[in-house]
Amino acid sequence: MRLRVLGILSVLCLAVVFLISGTILGSASRELTQELQINRAASLNRLAQVAFDAAGDGDTVRLQREMDTYSGLYGEGIVVRVQQQILASGGLDAGQPGVQDALSLARLNVSNTALEPLEPFGSSSRVIFRPFGSASQVLGAVVLDVDAATAQQKLRERWLAVAIAALALAAVLLVGAARVTGWVLRPVLRLDSAVHQLERTGQAGRLPEDGPPELRELSRSFTAMARTVSASMAAQRQLIADASHQLRNPVAALRLRLDLLQLELKTAREHDAAEKALAELERVEEILDGVLKLAAAEHRASEGYLRASGSPAGRAPAPPVDPFPILQGELERAAPLAEQSGCRLVLAPPPQPPALVACHPAELAQMAGELLNNAIKYAQGATVAAAVRTERDKVVVEISDDGPGLSDSERALAATRFWRSPQHSTVPGTGLGMTIVGELAAANGGHLVLAEAAPHGLAARIEFPVPPAAELAAESGRDGARA
Repeated sequence: MRLRVLGILSVLCLAVVFLISGTILGSASRELTQELQINRAASLNRLAQVAFDAAGDGDTVRLQREMDTYSGLYGEGIVVRVQQQILASGGLDAGQPGVQDALSLARLNVSNTALEPLEPFGSSSRVIFRPFGSASQVLGAVVLDVDAATAQQKLRERWLAVAIAALALAAVLLVGAARVTGWVLRPVLRLDSAVHQLERTGQAGRLPEDGPPELRELSRSFTAMARTVSASMAAQRQLIADASHQLRNPVAALRLRLDLLQLELKTAREHDAAEKALAELERVEEILDGVLKLAAAEHRASEGYLRASGSPAGRAPAPPVDPFPILQGELERAAPLAEQSGCRLVLAPPPQPPALVACHPAELAQMAGELLNNAIKYAQGATVAAAVRTERDKVVVEISDDGPGLSDSERALAATRFWRSPQHSTVPGTGLGMTIVGELAAANGGHLVLAEAAPHGLAARIEFPVPPAAELAAESGRDGARA
C-alpha cells in the first residue's frame, strides 16, 4: 500500500514540477524572442530610413557604410534593394531563396518583422524585412538576417537554471510525499498488524495515537475494542479451564460411588450396567483432561505469538534443544501401549550433526507423546516410525504409520477441535489431540503438517525453523560450560 500511494503522489509531484517548469521555460522563450524582435525591428526601421534617404538623393555610399558598420557590429547580413540597385553586407547573398522571397513580398508592400519563438537548439538564422517608399510607391526593401545565437545561449542558460531548480523542487516534493505517506499510512500499518495479532493471539497492545485525526480516533476505537475482545476471550478460556478443573471433584466422587456400588451389586446385569456407566465416566474424564490441555496449549500459543511480535507480554524464548533424546524417551514410554496394540515402533538414527530446535522440552515431549498415542490408537497393528530430520532451513520431527491413514479432506479437518474421522468412531478418543499439538507447535514457532505416508498411512510432521546462529553459539557455550 505504501508503494502504491507513494507512486501516485510521486507522479502528481512530477506532473506539477513539469507543468511549472514548462510555464517558466515558455515565458522565458517569449521574453527573449520579444526582446530580440524589438531590437532588430528598430534596426530594420533605421536602415529603411537611411535607404529611403539614399533613394531620394541617389547617394548609396552612406547607406553602404551604415550597412557595413551594422554587420561588423552584430555579425548579421543585410540586403537592401534601392530601386533597381542591390546592396549587400555581412556576407548575405541576395540570391538565397529566403532573401528572394522576402524581396518579392516587399515589392507587394508586405512586411514581416515578427520572429518565431526561440528554441534552445536549432537554426539561429531568422529573416525579417520591410519595404520603404512613399504612400503610393514602393522604392525598395531592407532584408535583415537576424542572428539569434546569443539569445539562444541565454535561453539555454535559463533552461539549465530551471532544470536545476526543477530537480531540487522534485526532490523536495518527493521527500515531502514520502513523509506524508508515512505519516498517513503508519497508523494504518500498525492497525493492520494489530488486527493480525488480535486474530492469532486474542490480544493486542495499545496503538499509538498519531497520524491524521481520523486515524487517531480509529486507533483509540480499535484499542478499546481489542481490550474488550481480549478480556472476553481470556474470560472464556478461564471459564473453560475453571469449569473443567471444578468438574474433576464431582467426577472423582461419582467414580468412588460407582466403585462402592459395584461391591453391592449381585447380578451380572447389574455389573454390566455399572461397567457401562464407568466407561462413560472415563470418557468424561478424558474429555476434561483434553480440554484442560487444550486451554493450556492455547495460552502458550498466545504467549508465543506475543513473543514473536516483540511484545513484552510474551514468554521467554526457549533455548535450542536436541529433539532426538526427547523423541527417544517418548518412544520408550509408548512401548507398552504399542505392544498391547500390536504396533511396531521404529526410531530412525539421529541426524549428524545433531539438529537443534528452539522449543520447550516438556512441550516437545507432550507433542511427540500425543502423536505417538494417536498413531498407536488409530493404526493398530501398523509400524509406527519416528524420526528427526533436517530439511533445508527447517528441522522436522515426524511420526508416521502405515495404517489406513486419512483422506485429503479429512487431513484438512484433523486439527479441528473435537473432530474425529468416521472410520474411527468406535475408537475411544476426544478429537482434541491434533488440536493440542498444533497449538503447542505454534507456541514454539513451528507448525503441524499432516501428509500422506508412503505407500499409505499418515505422516504427522512438526516443522521448526532452524534457530539463529547466535542462539546455536550460545547453546554450544552452555554445553561446553556444563562439560
